[in-house]
Amino acid sequence: MPQQLSQQTLIGDVVHLWEVKEYEQHDRPWSWYVFMLSLGLFFVLYGMFTGNFLFSLVIILSGIIFFLQSKQSPQMVPIFISELGIGIGTKFYKYSELNSFYIIFRPHEIKMLYIETESTLSPLLRIPLDGNNPLEVRATLEKYLDEDYQKEEEPVSEAFVRGWKL
Repeated sequence: MPQQLSQQTLIGDVVHLWEVKEYEQHDRPWSWYVFMLSLGLFFVLYGMFTGNFLFSLVIILSGIIFFLQSKQSPQMVPIFISELGIGIGTKFYKYSELNSFYIIFRPHEIKMLYIETESTLSPLLRIPLDGNNPLEVRATLEKYLDEDYQKEEEPVSEAFVRGWKL
């Protein structure tokens, strides 16, 4: 379980430090909104027709959340890698809580660090590398964690979200 970062948290010397946006904000064309609105309306009507009003309510609430999120600017979240663990925002993960890592790097498309944790509640941490050199980050993490060389692709859910601009 990650610790809340405070003044008393022992983190060791920070090796890498950067900031990332809380979430990726997509530029969506008007046709995306028309398509998603049509799809959402179809699912709401399907839920009502089949008597599954809870499904319709979930679709409506999801649409409202997506709309509100698209109008809000993402906050900047600090990320750091230190001698004792990894900090993401206000949480600190000790290396003993982490299993392995892998980096997916395709220039101009994706530059992401994935860290597998021991936790069943959040088994995979996704950290954008942004301007960091992936080779330097890999060299640092190899001192403390095992690299999973078999993972060469991003998770299917990540590709789906990126492809559909969700």
